[in-house]
Amino acid sequence: MIEDAYHLCASLGLALWNQDEAGPYQAIPQPGSHWSPCGEPVQYPHEYIRGGTAKLLTLFHPATGKVRVKGVESATNAVLHPWLKEQLEQILAGLPPPRADLSPEAIRSQWECWQEGLTRSFTLLHELPPLRMLLIWDNLSGHKSAEMRCWLMEHGIMPLYTPLGGSWLNMAESIQRILTRRALSGQHPKSPPEIIQWLEATARAWNRDPTPFEWGGARWRRRLRARYRHRLGGSGACTRKPLRRRSTVLQHWRSTCQLTH
Repeated sequence: MIEDAYHLCASLGLALWNQDEAGPYQAIPQPGSHWSPCGEPVQYPHEYIRGGTAKLLTLFHPATGKVRVKGVESATNAVLHPWLKEQLEQILAGLPPPRADLSPEAIRSQWECWQEGLTRSFTLLHELPPLRMLLIWDNLSGHKSAEMRCWLMEHGIMPLYTPLGGSWLNMAESIQRILTRRALSGQHPKSPPEIIQWLEATARAWNRDPTPFEWGGARWRRRLRARYRHRLGGSGACTRKPLRRRSTVLQHWRSTCQLTH
């Protein structure tokens, strides 16, 4: 069903967004390449000091590549739900208005078709608005609260939950790995606010030139082959153009760009 949503939502006139929480990221030296002046190697503390953790709330639009994020130190329902509602209301305000000529039966069929084949489906509201958006996210208990489900349905949003062990169906996994690598690889954050600042700054830079994602491609086929053999990080998403990789100072230093003779 989630794969059908990736392929059919555009033709059905539905917006599709992915939501996920990344982390926790510890305020300790992060693995990855880094650069330091010659004769001045990077020195890490000799003690394992835990400086706290931070998480990243992510709302990803694969069709455009745009991402909405918020760094937090705790991702409880009291933190996630208000932020998610605020962001979804902003997104809905920018969508085209729903059709006004649909009968109640046609509107209900729009919703029920996304519950076909489910062994456990939730109860739809008696009066439903036209369906406007599909929201793909994990099947955590907080995501399935009656209050949150009713709010989503009242706003024309159908939640699609990834199955147990199927978080790779969530494209937000891919964008989170990219942002985390660019923000933290080889760095040594000293505190959770510093981690949050770096992650949010990286997301703002990404949104200046985002790369659209789509479902399928070589990575999706590789996941099918590897599903029963070993874990494979990220989702099954792919891009039609290569991601622009920014050269680091270390890579520039390693390249031969000066003639000595």
